Amino acid sequence: MEEKVKKLLEQDVNKLGVSIDSVVYEKEGGNYFLRIVIDRDEPIDIDTCVEVTNVINPLLDKADFISDSYILDVSTKEKGVKDEQ
Repeated sequence: MEEKVKKLLEQDVNKLGVSIDSVVYEKEGGNYFLRIVIDRDEPIDIDTCVEVTNVINPLLDKADFISDSYILDVSTKEKGVKDEQ
């Protein structure tokens, strides 16, 4: 299922100048999480994570192949996200 999600999202995410490093669908406690890790050569700020989330959310909703309720978690491969203010 992770590969299916990656294939669905990859083209639109690449248009934003980032790539999908990994996709993991897992249950943690009582919740399911769809964790998408993004990467690029330069640091990724929080605004980029939000932009990616805003692009992929409607794609996932339209595809509707995940039957469980889940929490979408888009994060960066880096240890810390650069918060530019």
